[in-house]
Amino acid sequence: MNRETPWHAIQVDEVFKALRTTPQGLDEEEAERRLRTYGPNRIEEEKKTSPLKLFLGQFLNPLTGLLLFATFLSLAIGEALDAIVIIILVLAGAVIGFYQEYRAERALEALKKMTSPQATVIRSGKVKTIRSEEVVPGDVLVLNAGDRVAADARIFEAVNLKVDESMLTGESVPVEKTVGALSEDTPLVDRTNMVFSGTVVVYGKGKAIVVATGRNTELGRIAESIQEVKAEKTPLERQLSALGRMLLILMVVIASIVSVVGMSVWGYKPLQILLWALSLAVAAVPEALPVVVTSSLAIGVYRMAKRNAIVKRLPAVETLGSTTYICSDKTGTMTKGEMTAVKVWVYDVTFEVTGAGYEPTGEITLGGRPVNVAQVKPLELLLLNAYNNNDSEVINEGGRWIIKGDTTEGALKVLALKAGVSSSLGRLGEIPFSSERKRMSTLHLLGGRAVMFVKGAPEVLVPLSSRILTLDGETREITEEVRRRILEVNDALAREGLRNIAFAARFFDDGKKDISEEDEKDLVFLGIVALIDPPRPEVKNALEVCKRAGIKVSMITGDHKLTAVSIARQLGMLGEGDLVVTGSELEKMSEKELEDSVERIRVYARVSPEHKLRIVQALKKRGHVVAMTGDGVNDAPALKAADVGVAMGITGTEVAKEASSMVLADDNFATIVEAIKLGREIFENIRKYLAYLLSANIVELVTPLFSTLLGLPIPFTATQILWVNLVTDGAPAIALSLEPGEPDLLERKPRKPNSPLFSKAEVVAFFVVFPLLFALSLVLLFKSLLKSGLPVIEARTTLFTAMILGELVLAYLFRSLRSPAYKLPPLRNKALLLTLILSFVLQVLVLLIPPIQSALDISQISLEDFERAIAIVLVAAVSLEVSKFIVSKREQQKRLGD
Repeated sequence: MNRETPWHAIQVDEVFKALRTTPQGLDEEEAERRLRTYGPNRIEEEKKTSPLKLFLGQFLNPLTGLLLFATFLSLAIGEALDAIVIIILVLAGAVIGFYQEYRAERALEALKKMTSPQATVIRSGKVKTIRSEEVVPGDVLVLNAGDRVAADARIFEAVNLKVDESMLTGESVPVEKTVGALSEDTPLVDRTNMVFSGTVVVYGKGKAIVVATGRNTELGRIAESIQEVKAEKTPLERQLSALGRMLLILMVVIASIVSVVGMSVWGYKPLQILLWALSLAVAAVPEALPVVVTSSLAIGVYRMAKRNAIVKRLPAVETLGSTTYICSDKTGTMTKGEMTAVKVWVYDVTFEVTGAGYEPTGEITLGGRPVNVAQVKPLELLLLNAYNNNDSEVINEGGRWIIKGDTTEGALKVLALKAGVSSSLGRLGEIPFSSERKRMSTLHLLGGRAVMFVKGAPEVLVPLSSRILTLDGETREITEEVRRRILEVNDALAREGLRNIAFAARFFDDGKKDISEEDEKDLVFLGIVALIDPPRPEVKNALEVCKRAGIKVSMITGDHKLTAVSIARQLGMLGEGDLVVTGSELEKMSEKELEDSVERIRVYARVSPEHKLRIVQALKKRGHVVAMTGDGVNDAPALKAADVGVAMGITGTEVAKEASSMVLADDNFATIVEAIKLGREIFENIRKYLAYLLSANIVELVTPLFSTLLGLPIPFTATQILWVNLVTDGAPAIALSLEPGEPDLLERKPRKPNSPLFSKAEVVAFFVVFPLLFALSLVLLFKSLLKSGLPVIEARTTLFTAMILGELVLAYLFRSLRSPAYKLPPLRNKALLLTLILSFVLQVLVLLIPPIQSALDISQISLEDFERAIAIVLVAAVSLEVSKFIVSKREQQKRLGD
């Protein structure tokens, strides 16, 4: 569509005509045609990196460039064989790097699809949720509080609709929206009959016709790149960069020493030494580690998404493993979120309700006998309230009853349907529910009179009510005694773990056509509906896991204190000394008081979203790494302030999802715990991967240094060290990153976010003691072989074989940085086992095929020399297992000390 069309100045019916649509929306066929015509609703097409570009990118790092330069020099001076071998090895390394990055790209691409923003539209008269990218001009948007507007649209229905347009106009106050046409010269900031892409609905609801998508939106005018995801350098990447720099310095020092000795003592040509030094640099300095680790994180995140935990930002994976405190919503997260009305109280009788779930099958009974609702005036009026003061839909899809909209409202509509109450009264006006007001009101015509139906928290509605409707249909003044009785009933039901919704009404005789908050007074109290939302069965076990993992959990709910306590007791959350705090009590606490007691508070009841921010801040001041759940617009500040903001994927608003770093696709608390476990597993595998890679690289660096210091020739050639790098650093290291989590992973204390990758004990054991012992044993083997009169080429071949076999065994042993190898199931990581076997077979073939021997400057070795190589491997294995044992003991002592 023409982006210059003044849609705000055109009457609604003319907009419908111009866009060839209706309030019933487009049909699917037309929507698909327009999607092909106008393209996806995004500001800029995602630039996918082509496989060829990814592959060529493997040759762009400086060390590989230098190596290729040296290879061309070798060709120039006639060393063609060495040059060809190096080119083959560099190509093989590039293929491995390409595979890993390509896999990560596909994982991230799938993840972006999972986290794509959504929009609610009307298609062929039916409300449905689609990806924002699929919205097209002519679509009818359904707007509710908390939604992020998917495209520029002209409003044709608005009920108390207010939109935050600050990101577009800079105005901090939400704009109240209207329907009528405006003058053509109305500036953007005053176009109250329009909503714009990227803005946020903060109040009320409405409908609008999409007039512009993608680049044609007002947001597209400002910045076509606004939806691009910006890469973020994680703490882990920064630590890896520092490690790479340290290894580079070590390599330069060692290469310089070996080069000087090699040229002056052994007579190597400068070009040979240069080629050797560059090969050593490529093999020993993992300069691409940040990319490799980011790829591992991306693949790990994809695995998490498959388990319903959609991590939006890679740094959150690191933080997840460090989480010490989870602040979780109750409804739908710790409980099933499938509300069912089980009791109805009207003055002064309690009715029972049969049937469970969302299927409208059951009845209202008293003393086990069905009740004729029409004969009980307050009950009939309450059910009319429940059915009409309600924005949900009860739908049968494929034989299964589901709720479209709020589940509590759905349960109330199901209750009315069970009693045969389904009269739809025209809605004249409404005041939407909000967590601050804790009530919702709608205006209808009933029997020729205007009636306002109100529903909300009992403690909110009781003070607003002056009378109560009795069983015989008479109204009675609410005295202090009656008020006390209502609240006693409310408390008694709450102690049973029930959630209570109160209902009231007010009749008007003056032909009222709209309502405001000023009308919510002098109400006639109708009664209370008690609903149950049972705990999810898996949550209790998840809480036990948290306890063992050193993670504390608090429940946060807007429900009644007694309801929250009942659910908390069922889940085993409350122990001796634990506190339960209400929102009003929280407001009276100073920052210092909250900080002093926050670690002992297990349940927050009757709190508003704004309270969550205070809770997060208090916990962070106590040094905790906090995961906070949320689903509403007002949860956004707390989600942003938390170390890990967790939004609900089903019930969460787009604002909450955008503010969070993780989205729960199933809204389940147990998924948070599973995500923390996976976060720890991913991070621990990165540590294993790094420990193996770095210790092996240090061995490759130190071995020629020791050899030089003992007056021996360089122990391996440039092509040999590149072959070692290819066989041991590639596939085995990647397979090691797929190691399943260790059984005790969640028994360990959370890792501090800014702590080093490795403890001091691990640094000494894995990067000093073990590599030095392994390198020294290799050099001593080399010396003994030369001393026995063995030719240099054969001695090098034996050392070359010992190094490769040793590093393959190390990959197997580094499956745990603590547990001995015999305690780990041998077939747990089949990918690693298969990789090691293939690498071993490849190395044996290399030793047996003459053309490859010639290319790598190696020879066949005797069985005795092969046995010597195996002996060195055993020495390396034993020294690593001893190192792991010492590390494990040191960490046990540290835990006991803590």
